[in-house]
Amino acid sequence: MKYWRILASFALAMILLLFPLSAQAASSSSITRSAGDEVKGKDFSGQSLIGSEFTNLDLENANFSNADLRGGVFNGTVLEGVNFQGVDFSNGIAYLAKFKNTNLSDAILTDAMMLRSTFDNVEITGADFTNAVLDGPQVKKLCAKASGVNSKTGVDTRESLGCK
Repeated sequence: MKYWRILASFALAMILLLFPLSAQAASSSSITRSAGDEVKGKDFSGQSLIGSEFTNLDLENANFSNADLRGGVFNGTVLEGVNFQGVDFSNGIAYLAKFKNTNLSDAILTDAMMLRSTFDNVEITGADFTNAVLDGPQVKKLCAKASGVNSKTGVDTRESLGCK
């Protein structure tokens, strides 16, 4: 029995050495741009943008109001002055995104991963952050101004953020 284990281990090691598995790593730089570089101030309102990726872009003053952005990705993106009013960004990812003077009122952000993103002077009245993952200091900042109830989900903004 002991010799079979040694023989099996040796055979497995030889197979892995002769036919190695390729390693693949995911990084934020591997995400492609789904929109061109000319997106500042662009009107995406009401569009179906499910799973769209916006990486390392300056989307200043773009309009995404009432767009369907479920599963969308904003990676390293500047979202200053962007209108996300009524957007559905559930299951989305916003990593290293800069939300500044952004309108997130009545937005659905359930189950969104928003780590390392900053929220400065944002409007969040009626936004639903249920199960969204944000950095603690950002949640604290948002709780200071959280109010309202989302018109589609009926969820209170303060409760969705876990404000005390």
